[in-house]
Amino acid sequence: MQTLRVEHLTKTYGEKTLFKDANFIINEHDRIGLIGTNGSGKTTLLNAIAGIDPADSGELVMPNDYRIGYLKQTPDLDETKTIMDAVFDGAAPVFQTIRQYEDAVAKYAEHPEDEKLQRRYDQAEKKMNQEDAWNADSEVKTILTQLQIKDLNQKIGTLSGGQKKRVGLAQVLIQAPDLLILDEPTNHLDFDSISWLEKYLASYKGALLVVTHDRYFLDQVATQIMELSFGTLYAYEGNYEDYVRQKAERVERELVQEHKTQQLYKKELAWMRTGAKARTTKQQARINHFNELQKSVDHKVQVDQDVQINLGSKRLGKKVLELKDASAKLGSHQIIKDFNMMINAGDRIGITGLNGAGKSSLLNILANKIPLDHGELITGETVRIAYYQQQTEPIPDDKRMINYLNEVGQSVVNKDGERISTTQLLEQFLFPRFMHGTLIRKLSGGEKRRLYLLKLLMQQPNVLLLDEPTNDLDIGTLTVLEDYLDNFDGTVITVSHDRYFLDKVADQLYIFEGNAKIDRYSGKFTDYLANVQSSSKKKAVKASKKNDEAQPKKANAPKEKTKLTYAERLEYEKLEKEINALDEKRSELQREMENTPGTDYTKLGDLQREIDELDEKSMAKMERWEELAQYID
Repeated sequence: MQTLRVEHLTKTYGEKTLFKDANFIINEHDRIGLIGTNGSGKTTLLNAIAGIDPADSGELVMPNDYRIGYLKQTPDLDETKTIMDAVFDGAAPVFQTIRQYEDAVAKYAEHPEDEKLQRRYDQAEKKMNQEDAWNADSEVKTILTQLQIKDLNQKIGTLSGGQKKRVGLAQVLIQAPDLLILDEPTNHLDFDSISWLEKYLASYKGALLVVTHDRYFLDQVATQIMELSFGTLYAYEGNYEDYVRQKAERVERELVQEHKTQQLYKKELAWMRTGAKARTTKQQARINHFNELQKSVDHKVQVDQDVQINLGSKRLGKKVLELKDASAKLGSHQIIKDFNMMINAGDRIGITGLNGAGKSSLLNILANKIPLDHGELITGETVRIAYYQQQTEPIPDDKRMINYLNEVGQSVVNKDGERISTTQLLEQFLFPRFMHGTLIRKLSGGEKRRLYLLKLLMQQPNVLLLDEPTNDLDIGTLTVLEDYLDNFDGTVITVSHDRYFLDKVADQLYIFEGNAKIDRYSGKFTDYLANVQSSSKKKAVKASKKNDEAQPKKANAPKEKTKLTYAERLEYEKLEKEINALDEKRSELQREMENTPGTDYTKLGDLQREIDELDEKSMAKMERWEELAQYID
């Protein structure tokens, strides 16, 4: 079993300890989601594990042939290379063979009369046969197709940020490393690609460590959650939903224990003040215990604060925005054509769909940043727009946080009519007072995005245009932003591929399907997806029936199975008991792992192997059970 052990990893940044004495094991089939607030050190931990920026102390223990693939938030790609060169850069030898074959095919197709190119093509095909690289080639093409990467000869330098992210993702997936590290992999993916990625990772043979804001993605992919909070790494079994419950229970236990410790400390303090002296061994032990208690009392339980958003907004009239018979192109690409859209006060509109179909361009049109070719944009007199764009506005690196906000004003009025200073606002947005004079270049990417959001909200808009707001914001900030939007008096129009976020903030949907085709739907995004899938299945069934009717009927065709035989029914009942027994055994092993010291790597590894074997047996039995269950009366 390929295993990575992280032992006593510690990293500081200035006066801040990002993580201290971190210990954990990543086994072969682990699916770990890493979460934490922006600036807590998630990316720094990933960099340390990947060997890009080693920790201050501690070590990584792994086999010599252990391979790690790492997708950064912003992939490091050579701007001068083609997509093909970038995707296969540094990959396994079999993929170099595929790369040479694809290159030979492309050149030979351009000049089929060139004998030299024909010989090169023949040699490349021969090598593909020798290394049995055709299956790998099929896998590569599937990955590229699902990530919508088509022109392999396009230069990296000509791609958008989203396209580069997809090329970077394809690069690490194709390498199929022992440990796949993904930092925000769903950014810039449409929902079809995200759905495919979820299924792909579910069957991935290696281990997975992922940082993502997408809570539905975490629920589907992760079987363990690690949270980096105040320099400590906490581990939880299960997906994101399980983590939320378990964390609440942990914090409650710690707070109860802290209260008990404080009460005991007060009691012992009273005893010490009576003039207690170490006249006996028992008294000395009590004094020593008091000194230890004093240290415990000084270390309070640290609880993540919620970002507070209680800013007011300007009054909004009934008339907000309207597009009449609107048409617009971006280059030769048609974004909208004869498009009509009425936006009223209080509307909650979600815009999603294919990448490159014009979603962000529609926001730019509504913000009057892109002119219409034909038609009319009507903006209400009371409209005050704040536009949260995918790319944060340029901020001078040498500007300090407090000065950046003071450009809007030194104070604002909240919903309760109270005046709040920029210093108070920064603290409400989880920027402690000692950071207010910090140069912006020292902030993490997520912290910069949070600061940018605060500046926009300080302008007290009544119409919010949000372009992929979930990118680079931590889950805690997103949760509070969702609550804020729920109580926001104005209008919200958001572009997003985040299913959870869309479900929370939008009840009207515009789905961009490409070539100016836009579908409209009233309701939640997950309901829309369910309807689309149901419709697709019905079409497939209808097409299959039509095909069957067209085929000549076979004589003496066997009767369709409708119920179980007696032997199959006995097997079905036996399988239920066997599956339950396996589940109980797995729970026992899981409890044993939880009670095993984290330093006993041998025992932990053995227990994990047993759990993996049980999972395989359970899966096989469950598949057979489901096969039989469809014939139960």
